[in-house]
Amino acid sequence: QVQLVESGGGLVQPGGSLRLSCAASGSIFSFNAMYWYRQAPGKQRELVAGITSGGTTNYADSVKGRFTISRDNAKNTVYLQMNSLKPEDTAVYYCKTPLIPWGRGTQVTVSS
Repeated sequence: QVQLVESGGGLVQPGGSLRLSCAASGSIFSFNAMYWYRQAPGKQRELVAGITSGGTTNYADSVKGRFTISRDNAKNTVYLQMNSLKPEDTAVYYCKTPLIPWGRGTQVTVSS
């Protein structure tokens, strides 16, 4: 069974950085595109970043230039490096890959 477990969230000041990790069990990790989503209170879940099995990345306009998605296939892990964080980045962050259920997410709070 494949499951996704996010970690690395926390409280950070505006302008600070966090690195999120998503560990995936199973042997299909290297073949799947991976995505980071986020959901703020009262808002819809939104796609933040994606990375293909070959390493091609895409980002939402709101995070472009500040966030970097990467993957380590040997460790079955996808990362989201978040720099220059803003209060509007506050949300629960989830990783996702096709056909695998959503995990519990990890809370990111950007506040002074």
